[in-house]
Parts: sequence; structure tokens; C-alpha cells
Amino acid sequence: MIGFGSQGHAHALNLKESGVHVIIGLYKGSKSIPVAKAQGFDVFETAEAVQKADVIMIAAPDTKQPALYKKDIAPNLKPGKTLVFSHGFSIHFKTVVPPKNINVIMVAPKGPGHTVRRQYQEGKGVPTLIAIYQNPGKDAKKIALAWAKGIGGARAGVLETSFKEETETDLFGEQAVLCGGASALVQAGYETLVEAGYSPEMAYFECLHELKLICDMMNESGISGMRFSISETAKWGDITVGPKVIDAGVKKRMKSALKDIQNGKFAKEWVREYETGYKKYNALLKKGEQHPIEKTGAKLRSMMPWMKKRDIKGAQAAY
Repeated sequence: MIGFGSQGHAHALNLKESGVHVIIGLYKGSKSIPVAKAQGFDVFETAEAVQKADVIMIAAPDTKQPALYKKDIAPNLKPGKTLVFSHGFSIHFKTVVPPKNINVIMVAPKGPGHTVRRQYQEGKGVPTLIAIYQNPGKDAKKIALAWAKGIGGARAGVLETSFKEETETDLFGEQAVLCGGASALVQAGYETLVEAGYSPEMAYFECLHELKLICDMMNESGISGMRFSISETAKWGDITVGPKVIDAGVKKRMKSALKDIQNGKFAKEWVREYETGYKKYNALLKKGEQHPIEKTGAKLRSMMPWMKKRDIKGAQAAY
């Protein structure tokens, strides 16, 4: 396991508890070294770990994989080894180009690493995608399925896809719906109510707080199931006003975003942003943190004793 972050630690621990011999590869001085050792793993510098392992997962951020691969992984790959990814970005956009004599596979649980770990510990699993990019050893799919089983994915279900399909749909979902779309919709709704003279607290409750209730119902029963559970008034507003807000123009811009993913424009821009020091990235994140909804939300969440408060940044830093 090259890296011991959110996905890396979950895969490593689950595989270890499934009876697989797992070692960790990290750069010299990594803060994750004592964390991995405390979990009972043998830790080596990345190059040595690649030399020792038969199956190697690169569990590092997409933007850091090319340099890591070039420096420590590529020189130590030999025929018969298998390279594993949890996301198809580097292979699909060719920021990493492996030799033809090794297996290249993907094992991608559809959930964050801490969920993958928790579900495994509870005797359950997270649905997992597998994909085969190169199969010179004729055993790539067998290895992918074994890995998926080892992390608990087979308890829920394993679906086969391709690096292309996983990468492009994953990026689109993040940008247009799950993260970018949802964040922008919530902020726009909040701003609309506040600018119309309503209190920030009421705007927060109606545009962010209750969103989880709706998403939970959609997640559990689909859109139709959610509609079954809400009032007739809410349903009527849903089916008549929703399409006026998220209209054909939004879908047109979604198609444009998808095109930029498919033709590699987004990937090139993201790699360039990393190479130039994350200037725009950091500026936009800081701007988002300063949005009025964040201050209102912090105050209101402090009034909700039933809500589990989580230091997500702190938990991530632990790995």
C-alpha cells in the first residue's frame, strides 16, 4: 500500500484482517509512518515497498501520483507485478503510463475510506467497482475480485466498469451534482432568502439543514420514495418549480462540463493548478469558508445536541 490516507488505511487494515500480508510504502519523514506502525504494519520507503510487493496500490492524491510513480515506482516494477488504483484518473488521462508487462487494475469502493473501514468492522461492505486496464498475466480480474473481497466489497456487491467510465462519471458527479452542484445550489438558495429579508437562521434551516433529510430519503428509497414521504404541497412544488430552477440551461452547462472532462481539458487544468502551487484552488476554498452560511451553520449546529460533531479535518490528518 503506497500511502496511508483515507482509502489507503481502510484497504490496508481490511486486507490485513482478511488474511493478506500487507506492507506500507511511505516517503521518508511521512507523518503517517508512526500511525501505520501503530496499526501493526511493516513500513518501508516507497521504492523498497514496491520491490518487495507483488500487488501494489497507489493510494496517493491524483496530482502527486505522476512524480511518485516516476521516482519510486516505475524503476522497481517487474513483469508479473500488479498495479492497483482506487480511481482511474492517472491511467485514463495518462499522467501515469505503466509498462505493458504488468497487470493494471482498479478497485474502487463507492464510499470514503472511513466508511469502507467501519462497514468492514461491522461485518458489512461497501459496493465496489473493479476495472481491468492491462492483463498480461491473465489473472488481473481474479486479483481485482480477490482484493474487492478482502476489503469487504463482495459482501455488498462488485460491479465491473472501465477506467474511462469510472473516471469520467466520477468527475462529473463531483462537479455537477454531489459537491459542486449541491454546494452552489445551497449557497444560492441561502443568499436568495437572506437578500429577500429573511433571517439567516431560517435560510440555513430551509436550504441546508433539511437537505440531509431529503437526501436520506432519496438514498433509501429513490426520488419517488422521497416524494411519497413528503407533503402534497412539497410534492407539488417539487414537480412544478424544481424543473424551472434546474432547467434546460443547467443541463446544457452540465453537458459542457462533461465535455471538458471527456476531452481532457479539466484534467489538464487541474494538473496545471497543482504544478503552479494551488493558487486559485486555495483562494476559492478560502472564499467558500468565508461565506455567511458557514458562520450561521456553526452557531445553529452548536444548538443541536443530537447531532454528532465531527472534526473531519482532524480525523483526516490522523492518517
